[in-house]
Amino acid sequence: MTDIQGREASGPGRLTIDRLKPKYECQSIARKMLNIMDWFPTVFITFKILMLGTGMFFAIKWHYDKAKKENNEKRAVLRAGGKVAAVFVLLLLVLLFLTFGLGRMLGLDLPFP
Repeated sequence: MTDIQGREASGPGRLTIDRLKPKYECQSIARKMLNIMDWFPTVFITFKILMLGTGMFFAIKWHYDKAKKENNEKRAVLRAGGKVAAVFVLLLLVLLFLTFGLGRMLGLDLPFP
């Protein structure tokens, strides 16, 4: 039998390859796991960047579309508000003329200001 360095084993205290074979198999599995663990940060960071980048893209797109929609809604609200204000002013003028017309009909001396 040979020892770890390939020399002839002599004596009962020498470690032989046959005795250490299960240990070498464990070390092989551990080495494979370490190899996988060496790649884990690379894969995880790449995945994280892709997921966060996708999330940021859709967040920006959502806010942009929302602002665009609100801009159109603001325009519609301003138009509707302008129409209401114009109708209100016209109704005030009509009420003013009706008031002075009724006053004249009743014989009140109400000159236009």
